[in-house]
Amino acid sequence: MAPPDDARPSRVPAQSPRTAATLQQVADAAGVHRSTASRALNPETAHLISPDVSARVAEVAARLGYRRDLLAASLRTSRTRLVGVLVPDLANTVFALILAGIERTLAEHSYAVLVAEARGADEGLELVESLVSRRTEGLILATVREDDPVLARCLEHGLPTALVNRADPARRVPAATPDDREGMALAVRHLMGLGHRSIGHLAGPQDISTGKLRAQGFRAAMRKAGLKVGPIEPAAAYTREAGQTAAERLLDRQAGLTAIAAANDLLALGAYGALAARGLACPDAVSVTGHNDMPLVDMVHPPLTTVRIAHEQLGSEAVRLLLERIARPEAPATQVRTVPALIPRGSTAPANRRREG
Repeated sequence: MAPPDDARPSRVPAQSPRTAATLQQVADAAGVHRSTASRALNPETAHLISPDVSARVAEVAARLGYRRDLLAASLRTSRTRLVGVLVPDLANTVFALILAGIERTLAEHSYAVLVAEARGADEGLELVESLVSRRTEGLILATVREDDPVLARCLEHGLPTALVNRADPARRVPAATPDDREGMALAVRHLMGLGHRSIGHLAGPQDISTGKLRAQGFRAAMRKAGLKVGPIEPAAAYTREAGQTAAERLLDRQAGLTAIAAANDLLALGAYGALAARGLACPDAVSVTGHNDMPLVDMVHPPLTTVRIAHEQLGSEAVRLLLERIARPEAPATQVRTVPALIPRGSTAPANRRREG
């Protein structure tokens, strides 16, 4: 009688680096039946196998360089194991970090990802139709605005959808977002702790949840401190150029501002430009905070004080929510919020620093 699967010795033969290992070779090397190896290497069925056997099969598969044939699997199951992701700007490092979390987590569940840039609704609608025609199993959107037609089209198609970084006000689909109100409150409390009382808010576009919620967080934090809510100036877009234009309007609206809390890092860098154009030094004349902690904002001058968002975690959470939606389309739309953290750097200083200089 042959010994049970979990008692067979592991035999790992030499494998040519140019030859891809087969499932049968993995099974033989691990001392298990081919079907056992198949279940152990499939994230959807691995729980049916004992942890010791699953770990042994996975170790042998990695050593032999085995890769599951997702195309063959999709033909057997009528599933493509493809997930689409729409982002508004591939060049923005924030979305690059989110994508890193999405791709890593999808790979852990044996899904492939199709990433596309959708800068506007028309482009987004075309991409949704293309992804549906490719039998994509689900979609992660980082592009949603209020009354978003792209999200509406996904719902019309019955395409499982999750949002990342931005939320749907109607909460029709699951979303993984940062705690935008608390993030802005952290920035405001930091500035007030430095003695600032005349604080303006350089807001994001108000048809995007991040712009609206961070503005709400600014108002709430100022009121909670018993301070008059400073001027709020929305930017047309989350870009450095739009930030500089909006910051110039903000400075025109209220003379004597000692601090600007920006809704994202690019807007904050735009504020740097507006201050420099007026001969106002940061932070000696005006302190500035950002939001996101994009790569390299610690390398600008002065290094930017900002609110750090766990972007890779956001991507990973969005995948988890989407896979739950694929498995249970009727389940409630879960909303997950990640915890922000303030990162103080050189762009903020005590409010009396200019007088002391």
